[in-house]
This record gives sequence, C-alpha cells and structure tokens, in this order.
Amino acid sequence: MEKDNDKKRGGRRPGAGRPRGDSRMISFRAPGRLAEQLDSIGNRTEFIRNALEKAVRKSEAAAALNIIPAEKTRSFSLPYFDIRVVAGFPVPLDNDERSRDIDILTMLCPHPEASYLIRVSGNSMIDAGLLDGDIVIVDKSNRNPSPHEIAMCELNGEYTLKHFVPEDGQGWLVPANPDYPRIPVTRDDDFSVWGTVTYIIHKAREQ
Repeated sequence: MEKDNDKKRGGRRPGAGRPRGDSRMISFRAPGRLAEQLDSIGNRTEFIRNALEKAVRKSEAAAALNIIPAEKTRSFSLPYFDIRVVAGFPVPLDNDERSRDIDILTMLCPHPEASYLIRVSGNSMIDAGLLDGDIVIVDKSNRNPSPHEIAMCELNGEYTLKHFVPEDGQGWLVPANPDYPRIPVTRDDDFSVWGTVTYIIHKAREQ
C-alpha cells in the first residue's frame, strides 16, 4: 500500500528554481550579409536589444500620429469646373455640362504609394498655414525638402513637423510660430527627414 508521504514526492517544489520574469528567449534567422555583420559585433545581444527597442519606439510614435497610408483611403470624385473664380461678379456654377469629374485622391496624392495622411497636433507651424487638428498629406518619396517646405522629421524617436534649415554646417528644425524655439540637430542625434508635406486639409475657419 502506497503511503501518503510517497505521493508527495517528485514534481516541482513551490518557490524552487529561478524566478519568472517577463523576458523570453527569441531566436531568428538572418540573411548571410546581416549575419556576417552581427558576427563582427562584440555584444550582439545588447546590440540587437537596442535595435529592437529603437524600432518599437519608432513604431509606437508613428502609431500615435494616426498615420493613414493614402492607398488605404477610398477614391472619391467631385465635379470640377475649369474656370477662374475671382472675388468680383458671381459666376454661375450650376451647369453640369461645363464640369468634369476628378479623383480627389489622385489630385492630392500624385504618389499614392508613398503618401500618408497625418492629423496635426499643436500650433508650432501656424504661420505656415498648419493648424491644430488639420490633416496633412506627406510624400515619403521626397526626403530632401527645401527650407521653405514643411518637413516631417524624426528626431530621437519622436516625430515633428518643421522647416528643416541647414545653417553654418548644422541642421535646425525651425517652427513657423515665434512662440516656439528653434531646435538644433547635432551629430549625436538620431535624425532623419521622413517626408515632405504636399497638401494641408482643413475646414474653413470663421474669422
């Protein structure tokens, strides 16, 4: 007859072993060139961890911007009258025979595969016509904006809309609002131009 003490033997003891944390072992295959580069790095684990954390921060920052790819939006056509409207005598626009349909998406996004719609938060670019709550269309294929264009920039894992101005061998993020300071971009910063604003969409405001 088996004793009660014998039934309790074996198995995992409560509190035994290493405490569980939230970390997990993850392995992956790397292509040959990448694998060679990783082999040349001293502390590969630390390097990969830092690279992944940086990529996650970028992904989270992009998600917080409410970025919508232009290709995910639905095409929509409106009647277009190819005439000049001046602030003078009224011009009749009720004749559909004089209009033709245009695709709004095609007109606003000449490169839809590289264009994104982003809602703006903040007033640092109000003098450039960019207001809080507006929607901007950013062309990611243009990463070399002029100082007069509005650039979508990534600085140390955060995104901002500013003029990017090279000056005296250094880059500056310049706001279009005197209440906001210029931001220097140094060699130690993780910086890139994400794209260039091509159109600004906002509702007409009452004066």
